[in-house]
Amino acid sequence: MRVLLLAAGRGERMRPLTDDTPKPLLEVGGRALIEHHITRLAAAGFSELVVNLSWHGEQLRARLGDGARYSVSIAYSDEGPEALETAGGIVHALPLLGDAPFAVVNSDIWTDYDFSRLALPAGKRAHLVLVANPEHNPNGDFALAPSFALAPSGSESVIRDALNPAPRGTAFTFAGIAVYSPELFAALEPGKRPLAPLLREAAERGEVSGELFKGVWDDIGTPQRLEALRCRLGAD
Repeated sequence: MRVLLLAAGRGERMRPLTDDTPKPLLEVGGRALIEHHITRLAAAGFSELVVNLSWHGEQLRARLGDGARYSVSIAYSDEGPEALETAGGIVHALPLLGDAPFAVVNSDIWTDYDFSRLALPAGKRAHLVLVANPEHNPNGDFALAPSFALAPSGSESVIRDALNPAPRGTAFTFAGIAVYSPELFAALEPGKRPLAPLLREAAERGEVSGELFKGVWDDIGTPQRLEALRCRLGAD
């Protein structure tokens, strides 16, 4: 399975740190955020990675190279001067991702998720990893089927849009880790496009499954969260 690492965004909420540096190259624990993902993916057995580029993309190319020093191969999907958002970026990268299901990972998260678990269940076009709602997203993104709420992490369940009525305690936050079938994007025209509406439509059709991850996960979206992570790692 190939993996697309999302690294094209401007990182507006992380300014001024991202004025001259792409967010995935901000460092924690002596490595860039994206390098932590690459090393964990390599350890989990993934060898073919794609990184999408836009804001200061040349810095990412220079830092990561062809991936050989991480024991992987890295191809680049250059979106030009303006990032295409998540769905648009995936569509742009499809020629590099092949015909089989592929994983997509946000490069601005911190997690100990076991990437070797990633798989697309039969009959589904997307499988999402969800986490407990952080303070900045208290209402969640998607709701797991009620029977799932007390099940162990890794169980499969059809999910639906959390914006629709859902039983209390079943809505969780999308972790930015997923597996997709290329068929989910096949009918989309190239261009700038968000991912959430596409996933919500697919969820309503019963084409999306999910799992609740209960391990370490942080959305490193602001300078304050980045500093908190650095302090936490420094204290370990």
